[in-house]
Amino acid sequence: MELVLDLLQGLGIAAAVGIRPLLPVLLAGILAAANVGLDFDGTSFEFLETWPFMVGVAIVVLGLDLAARRGAPDRRPLSWVLLAVVVALGALLAAGSVDDRSDPWIIGLIVGAAAAVLGYYAARSLFTRVRRRLDPGTAAALPVYGEGVALAAAGLSILFPPLAVLVIAGLAWLLAGSRRREGEKYAGLRILR
Repeated sequence: MELVLDLLQGLGIAAAVGIRPLLPVLLAGILAAANVGLDFDGTSFEFLETWPFMVGVAIVVLGLDLAARRGAPDRRPLSWVLLAVVVALGALLAAGSVDDRSDPWIIGLIVGAAAAVLGYYAARSLFTRVRRRLDPGTAAALPVYGEGVALAAAGLSILFPPLAVLVIAGLAWLLAGSRRREGEKYAGLRILR
């Protein structure tokens, strides 16, 4: 049963990292350092709760965010780098969550990477659709909402791991809905031919 709860906790944290990486990583590190809900001490992932790691993550994530906001002509390379960072962080945090009380942390690594990818694509799809409908001033606040949702998802998953099922289900529903809308949009365009 502990393995299931640890996997759920890791899933929720990794999915939250996929939504927006900064605050979930900091929250997990701070709570693990205080031994509240998580504890990476004595595991292979002890570095996740150290200040140098958290500061390094903050510098990398904020640097990528700043570069994206500067309006690079082609944002695809930045989005691929951000995806790689998100997957690595999600996988590490999920593996650390599993390694806290269970043995096969490799499962957490795999599940965490998958949950981070799900969170990344579901959030990007939602924010892209919403950003198109908002005026520029309001659209600039979307990252703040994303950070809040990611922080809440990570916090709830750490303190009550079964809630991670709701986080994953919600992200899967958002992603499926965006795929369905894209299909409907193109089906409508085919009718116009």
